[in-house]
Parts: sequence; C-alpha cells; structure tokens
Amino acid sequence: MIVMVGGTFDPLHAGHKKLLSRSFELAGPDGEVIVGLTTDEFAGAKVHPVHSYQERLANVTAFIREHGYTAAWKVEPLSDRYGSALDTDFDILVVSEETFPVAVEINELRRQRGRKKVDLHEISCVLAEDGRRISSTRIYRGEIDRYGRLIR
Repeated sequence: MIVMVGGTFDPLHAGHKKLLSRSFELAGPDGEVIVGLTTDEFAGAKVHPVHSYQERLANVTAFIREHGYTAAWKVEPLSDRYGSALDTDFDILVVSEETFPVAVEINELRRQRGRKKVDLHEISCVLAEDGRRISSTRIYRGEIDRYGRLIR
C-alpha cells in the first residue's frame, strides 16, 4: 500500500503522531508513506507562528525513526492544499476530521483528471483533558501542552 498524509506538523502533538502512526499502520511493513510537509510559504497562512520547514522536517523525521517503521517513507514539500496527491499513484489518503473536506476535493479533482479514486481514511481528533481537541493553535495560545494536558 502507498499512503499519503500531509500537514504542517507544528508543534508535533499527539494528534499529529496519531495521524502519522496510522499512516504507517495502513501502509504495512512493506508499503510506503509519503508525508507532505507544508512549505514555509504555505504554512505562513496559519494564525499562529510556525517553525521553519527544516525544523519541522527534523521533528517529523525523528518521530518516524524513533518508531522504527519498516515501510519506505519520504517527506515532500507541500506548497498548496493538494500537493502531489492529484497526480501521484497511491492507495490511501489519511486525513483528520478537520481536513476531510480537502480529501473529498482531491478525489473529485483526481476523477476530473482521469485518475483513480483513492481510499480516504479519517482519523478522529485526539482530545485534551478538557474534552476539546488538541490543536496547534491551542498549544501556541498556552492552553494545553502537546499531550493535551491543561496549562491554565
């Protein structure tokens, strides 16, 4: 299986880790995972500050290596909502609840281009101690830490 997943992954929190882990589970030990990592320019549209592409790449790479996944993997720059997902041959797109509508758009655009539809695998958001979802924005605001523990 070839699996694609994308995001800014900053800061790399429990929700992101669930997304990446599930991507590797779906790919299987002999599969491949393609991680689209937003470029600095594309990530600049966020409402909170974002670390540099190189720092985020180092964090994602470290997470993958720490888990010792055997599937092949690569990280590629993601400079728009779709990246290479419109034209690449792959099997599964892993998304969060938040980005599921973009995945539906990707399949529609693939259909318009004569490409095969890919399976969409939606990951439920990871909740913080207060029952609200963990998000980078909440972490940057100082409400929660990367694990969803309340700070204030």
